[in-house]
Amino acid sequence: MDTVSYTLSQITAELGGEWRGSDVSISAVKPLADASAAHISFLANPKYKADVTESAAGAVIVSPKTADEFAGRNLIVAQDPYLYFAKVARLFSPVEKASGLIHPTAVIEESATVPEGCEIGAHAYIGADTVLGRGCRILAGAVVEHNCKLGDEVVIHPNAVVYHGCTLGHRVEIHSGAVIGADGFGLAFAGDSWFKIPQTGGVTLGDDVEIGSNSNIDRGAMSDTVVGNGTKIDNQVQIGHNCKIGSHTVIAAKTGISGSVTVGSYCIIGGGVGTVGHIEIADKTTIGGGSSITHSIKESGQHIAGPYPMQTHKEWARNAVHIRHLSEMNQRIKQLEKALPLLQSAENNKE
Repeated sequence: MDTVSYTLSQITAELGGEWRGSDVSISAVKPLADASAAHISFLANPKYKADVTESAAGAVIVSPKTADEFAGRNLIVAQDPYLYFAKVARLFSPVEKASGLIHPTAVIEESATVPEGCEIGAHAYIGADTVLGRGCRILAGAVVEHNCKLGDEVVIHPNAVVYHGCTLGHRVEIHSGAVIGADGFGLAFAGDSWFKIPQTGGVTLGDDVEIGSNSNIDRGAMSDTVVGNGTKIDNQVQIGHNCKIGSHTVIAAKTGISGSVTVGSYCIIGGGVGTVGHIEIADKTTIGGGSSITHSIKESGQHIAGPYPMQTHKEWARNAVHIRHLSEMNQRIKQLEKALPLLQSAENNKE
């Protein structure tokens, strides 16, 4: 692959921001400690200012508040250095486009619609009456079953599976091993056994949704499980049937969301979170890793933390201080219990 380089003036012309110093040429993004003269790095946290001074980076992305402290260095000044770094990284690692090639071992049912320019990898399968948008990439061993509808530039990575009747918006990305649209866990007890409830809904993913490897989103029992535009789901996440996940929410690895849960937009859900079913989580809720969500969160903007019981982050932090002193508190209580009869006896003698 040919090495791509950009000058600082070219980067700011593309992404905005202000460059200072020499208009050097940059070929990659690197951490401050690893960067050399051909690299650009960034300072997002002011406590690492010393690392900028010691770094050999050809240029550094900094905020307006810290820029004047690095006079003489080549800089790009941006309001949010971390976001700007992400955009620069994308310049050097653009989204791969469909090759337009269909591998001879791929199986495409006759009634499927695959526009010219899509890429279909080795041993991939496209089911009957499935419709692909422009520029889709269905990679090696991936499966898109019948009656699915995919938007433009969807990427299904190797060995991911999209079950029948699912709808994916534009620029959706499904990573390897993920399963979209498997049956929801719906069962009715028949006295001596469990009777499986047919899961006749599907899954609808909005535009720009990304699903991590080995994650599962179950189809709805009667209506679709829905994930809103721009939501990003990490690896090994389970979304139960009939859930409604809002737009631009992020969900970290090993989280399990039970059936019929409604999660708002712009939520941040940490790793290993678990929820009960049939609850609501308001917009802009932040849930710390390992938390157990046992009831609805109705107020927007709450920060919830702690495995059990469910509480606000402020309450959890206050209680966590005391937990570290439990042994000491236990000893003091024992001492008070031993002293209590003597105190009571002395009090009775006074009477």
